[in-house]
Amino acid sequence: MKATIIAEDFAGMRAQGAGLAEKAGLEWDFRPVRIKPFWSRFPARYWPSPLRCVDPIRIPEDTDLIICIGGTGGVIGRAVARREGLPVVQIQNPRMPVGKFDLVIANTHDGISGDNVLISRNALHPVTPQKLDLAHSKWEGRLKQDERLLLSVLIGGANGRFTLGPAEAEKIAEGLIAFTMRNAMQAVLTPSRRTDPEVVAIFRERLEPHGIAVLTGSGDDNPYMGMLACADMIAVTTDSVSMISEAAATSAPVMILPLPGRSSRISRFVKTLESAGRVKWFDAALTPWKTAPLDDTPLVAREMHRRLKL
Repeated sequence: MKATIIAEDFAGMRAQGAGLAEKAGLEWDFRPVRIKPFWSRFPARYWPSPLRCVDPIRIPEDTDLIICIGGTGGVIGRAVARREGLPVVQIQNPRMPVGKFDLVIANTHDGISGDNVLISRNALHPVTPQKLDLAHSKWEGRLKQDERLLLSVLIGGANGRFTLGPAEAEKIAEGLIAFTMRNAMQAVLTPSRRTDPEVVAIFRERLEPHGIAVLTGSGDDNPYMGMLACADMIAVTTDSVSMISEAAATSAPVMILPLPGRSSRISRFVKTLESAGRVKWFDAALTPWKTAPLDDTPLVAREMHRRLKL
């Protein structure tokens, strides 16, 4: 069976749709939502004729299910599903009545409920133990300099709610240097597509003299999955629910690097994982603690499969 994923073209949204589809045993295809200039001024839920407000979306003929993500993706995905006569599953709070979808998969921090709502503690994602094993084999020799424990650092970027500029980069770098020296650990850091190039330059300048590599890459040369797989501890900036969720799916303790700003939704998310003993706020005095992978994606994927009789 095959799902078509409909969402704005952000890496985190694509990953959530892919994770749900793959863990439900579905093939998948991605169709990005590209909003026409005039309509980008208004929330999608107020668009009078949603499919006229975006570039045309055509789906493969063998599509069995529409998976949509986010508010805009939900409006367009539902419209496409109605046009094609297909069931539709919404990921994240759709910011419209949940009854408009066959199934809604939301997070604890979204604060919604309903007979057709499934709740996941983490953002859905495609990380699996099998993928981590493959990445470990490929990347261990490239990431680890010696036998010391490895800290993997995942950096996001400014997003309208949180700030990550030169001052924040300097503070994070100082904390990472202190942490690795105190715990006699080695470390590698990778930025995301959202990380400002000036911030990346500061990390290189401050960290590389201390033996902390700053790695970038794309495709098969992207170190991200390898860093998840090989880490003994992980530090990730607080701006990204997706990166935190993927880090929490590993067996490594996860530390949250705070950034200036505020998001009540992300605060609730972090508190949920804190309560489960899965994450702690970064402190240079922290030491590794015992924990286990946390990932609700397989559970909600199986329940989706059962409810929709896929």
